[in-house]
Amino acid sequence: QAQLVESGGGLVQAGGSLRLSCVASGRTFTGYHMGWFRQAPGKDREFVAGIGGGTGSNRYYAESVKGRFTISRDYTKNALFLEMNSLKPEDTAAYYCATTRIVGWVNTISAREVKDWGQGTQVTVSS
Repeated sequence: QAQLVESGGGLVQAGGSLRLSCVASGRTFTGYHMGWFRQAPGKDREFVAGIGGGTGSNRYYAESVKGRFTISRDYTKNALFLEMNSLKPEDTAAYYCATTRIVGWVNTISAREVKDWGQGTQVTVSS
């Protein structure tokens, strides 16, 4: 059983920035896609950003965060990151780290393809 631990959430004003981190343990993740999802109160969990294995050159984002969020990973630390800039109130949600068994080139991850979920970290953006 993999374990994912997120951190870095918090309260920030609109226009501000946050950096989320996720440290993974329990099995090998290097060859597979990993990603971030978020869930606002009363809404479904939605895909935010994903990154492929290997070089990590396959990076892809939801339209709502393109140009503002950047996903990256550090194999030496078995970690996944999400740099969030120009935050908006509508970015307010619990953010979840996710692992998959996806290989190859993709441009999104569906929730049903997720193998493991983190416990979530809350991001609140005030207007």
